[in-house]
Amino acid sequence: MTGSPTRPPDRPAGQPPVTVDDVRAAAALLTGVATVTPVEESRALSAIAGTPVLLKCENLQRSGSFKIRGAYVRMARLSAAERARGVVAASAGNHAQGVALAARLLGIDAVVHMPADAALPKVAATREYGAEVRLHGASVDEALAAALAESRRTGAVLIHPFDHPDVVAGQGTIGLEVLEQVPDVRTVVVPVGGGGLAAGVVTAIGALAPHVRVVGVQAAAAAAYPRSLAAGEPLPAPGTTTMADGIAVGTPGLVPFTVLHEAGTEVRTVSEDDLSRALLLVAERAKLLVEPSGAAAVAAIMADPGGWEGPVVAVLSGGNVDPLVLLRVVRHGLASAGRYLQLRVRVDDTPGSLAGLLAGLAASGGNVVHVSHLRTGIDLPLHQAEVDVQLETKGPEHCAQVVGDLRAAGYGVAVGAVLRPVAGAQPVKGVASTISTAISRPFGAA
Repeated sequence: MTGSPTRPPDRPAGQPPVTVDDVRAAAALLTGVATVTPVEESRALSAIAGTPVLLKCENLQRSGSFKIRGAYVRMARLSAAERARGVVAASAGNHAQGVALAARLLGIDAVVHMPADAALPKVAATREYGAEVRLHGASVDEALAAALAESRRTGAVLIHPFDHPDVVAGQGTIGLEVLEQVPDVRTVVVPVGGGGLAAGVVTAIGALAPHVRVVGVQAAAAAAYPRSLAAGEPLPAPGTTTMADGIAVGTPGLVPFTVLHEAGTEVRTVSEDDLSRALLLVAERAKLLVEPSGAAAVAAIMADPGGWEGPVVAVLSGGNVDPLVLLRVVRHGLASAGRYLQLRVRVDDTPGSLAGLLAGLAASGGNVVHVSHLRTGIDLPLHQAEVDVQLETKGPEHCAQVVGDLRAAGYGVAVGAVLRPVAGAQPVKGVASTISTAISRPFGAA
């Protein structure tokens, strides 16, 4: 995402773009508007990290994410003339809903540009808050370009999702709340897209509790910040294809980048597998629904067990997840945790062979959720058929047992979806070698 960074006209040169006083003023504006979201300890995550871990539940915020904080502060400070012209924004979902809700609360007309493939629930929610939604382009960058063009054409004020001091100050109110709710906090882990949330938290905590470490987290598939911070200037991400659409930002904003760079903030990356496992853990063990980007902080903690000074607070930045995306991510998370197994098995093409295979899988304790039967193929012997089977299992050790039982029964097996177990869990002896053998051994081998 790109855009025109701004700085308050009365801010002296050399002064930080955002100060803790700006954050405190934003907190006053948000009184009665933004919810002071709860902080909940996670025993499961604490066990993985080896230190107390608490979850700052911005997924329970109004509009489903932290975005209402920055959007409202920015819009509340518009002049009467600016409000009369209306506002325009671009977003894949969370900022869209934050702007729409803030506009409704302030009585301002809002137009939000969203990518053509934006999640339908997010589009619907933005419209229900009262904003006009225009679908444009294949990415948030293209939607933002359309919003900028409309702002120049109509005079509507562009409400940037992260690159404005008021927006950063609004997001920084989360840092004030964390310090009040967890006075002994030592580390705060924050998802990073354009950087507005992380910059706001760094501003607040850096001024009031400089001993507390703030760590940002990006999806590795859309990580602009690590290379930008190393280069000393905002650089575009190599790509933005990630399940974590809420933090899939092309280029850091100048305002947040300046804050994070001057503070020496560390920004880590997490894989798609890390994100899916984190989302699954938060849903199963914390009983909280978050979107993939909202689980990024948890993913970083799980990816480096024992590497954090506690107490640690992980910010769950949002919960606006498309049910279809949730379904795919949960299945991927189950596979990553070794609880979902996909097999391709060759059987004799004779009556009863499929029933015999399914009976064997039942005896091994695997729960079959899908079966596909192929009798004709270029490399398939005339007397054999291929069966694709998807199973629910009890974990990596059980996956290895299922594969081993099939091999022992004489079946040719290829494994398609067994990934490493949850970070921090004890490795299961023999699982990796069993899976490797199952993949590399040719069909029909003894």
